[in-house]
Amino acid sequence: MNLDFAQIVPYIPFILQGIKGTLLVTLISVVLGFIWGSILALIKISKFEPLNWLAVAYTSVFRGTPLILQLTFVYFATPQLTGYNISQLEAAVLTFTLNSGAYISETIRGGIMAVDKGQWEAAKALGIPYRRMMLDIILPQGVKNILPALVNETIALLKESALVSTIGLSDIMQNANVVKGAIFRYFEPYLIAGFLYYVMVMILTWVARVVERRMRRSD
Repeated sequence: MNLDFAQIVPYIPFILQGIKGTLLVTLISVVLGFIWGSILALIKISKFEPLNWLAVAYTSVFRGTPLILQLTFVYFATPQLTGYNISQLEAAVLTFTLNSGAYISETIRGGIMAVDKGQWEAAKALGIPYRRMMLDIILPQGVKNILPALVNETIALLKESALVSTIGLSDIMQNANVVKGAIFRYFEPYLIAGFLYYVMVMILTWVARVVERRMRRSD
């Protein structure tokens, strides 16, 4: 077996620098995707048909096309369509936010619909306005119901963030590609990249379990 880890050692700090780009894209996209997904979910359960139809169509498009196509489209087509030279980070965050929002909206919608009908009826009987009822009563309970699904979406986003290497944004995968080209070896840099992704996913899973346990105590 032709393995030589001695060559990769000087490049490990460079691959580690990619963690910053990976986490930056993932965290910003998760937060913005959650906000956008919540808005879409509220639109979907509203009785205003035109907006409802648009939200469903939006979700269908983003769930029905490959993420790499969406990323490529946003990065390369935006300058042609708008004249604005979008940066790699902006294109990555925008694409992942739009894509994640589509998936999260369905998850949140399911969580909201799973809230006991008695909660809805009690809020209406007390005369609580719709906006306050959703933000203060229904949505918090819905998010609590779907926490495991949100964690899974975050983990998926973290792994899919490796696609940003296709537009040249510096992340773990892109830095591993650079090292591969410098030393003409594939196994060692990709093995380190895979290990870094695995460790980050395990840490995220552990944090999610801790949060879940604390939320169960409050029931």
